[in-house]
Amino acid sequence: MKLSQQINHAESISRLVGVQDRNLLVFKQYLGITVSVRGSDIITDAKDDQITLLETIFAVLIELANLNIQLYERDVMYIIKLAEKNQLRDIVQLYKSRKPVFVNEQGKAIYAKTFNQRAYVRAINTYDLTFGVGPAGTGKTYLAVASAVAALKKGQVKKLILTRPVVEAGENLGFLPGDLKEKIDPYLIPLYDALYEMLGVNQTIAYMEKGTIEIAPLAYMRGRTLENAFVILDEAQNTTRAQMKMFLTRLGFASKMVITGDPSQTDLGSHHVSGLVQAIQLLDKLDDIKIIKFDRIDVVRHPLVQHILERYEENETKLF
Repeated sequence: MKLSQQINHAESISRLVGVQDRNLLVFKQYLGITVSVRGSDIITDAKDDQITLLETIFAVLIELANLNIQLYERDVMYIIKLAEKNQLRDIVQLYKSRKPVFVNEQGKAIYAKTFNQRAYVRAINTYDLTFGVGPAGTGKTYLAVASAVAALKKGQVKKLILTRPVVEAGENLGFLPGDLKEKIDPYLIPLYDALYEMLGVNQTIAYMEKGTIEIAPLAYMRGRTLENAFVILDEAQNTTRAQMKMFLTRLGFASKMVITGDPSQTDLGSHHVSGLVQAIQLLDKLDDIKIIKFDRIDVVRHPLVQHILERYEENETKLF
């Protein structure tokens, strides 16, 4: 079956279909629909009740491609998910108005790619204290680190501090090999990875040696006042109430704090209330604090991962 839309420019076709037609493969993986582009025609084996959805999706994809916007698999996935929820309004404007959060040493531009991500980046730029809460895979930590590095490069802060609580999940630190740093570093790998992508390994190490960037477990924050700094607390769902209170009261002048976490994924024991959960409840209505709540539509992963998660969620009660 041929869709009513046509795409007439070779450059636009290239931007739409992606490398080796990977963008079109998303339709097969996620919706079970085969889509191909032949000349200016879009051909599909979709059923009649799927055509309206497909034409709505391609109307947006073609418009974006004609605006010289290169599309990738995650863009197609997000647009499909928005279309399923009838939430495509303003999606073209989201792409047209986007500005890089940061451009790394290789020239790769990092953008906010969903509506909630855009709200999150704007909140980080506007407020001294921002919470980003929601499922893994929504870009909470990645965008916070990109914003922090951008602020450092612009001279808005003098130091970056990235921290996480060290919660033992099935292993006792005392029985792991190595000194304290070697025991703790595995917990901090996601923060290192983000910095390496933004700055490169050598520049990251140089900044750390000068003390411009500090990556440390949360316990190291006690007793400090953090001024002229951009501070990120990652995996905050694993803080206790006392730890969260301690961290929040470290905020100094000319500083920003971003706190990220997923309240539903705490590794604390059942006898502990998550400090993140309590903080959201206590601070939700305060001025000068912004809480951005991500949801599943912001999780843009490989379609196979989507299906795996759905199966596990459907059978959770049976499995446990």
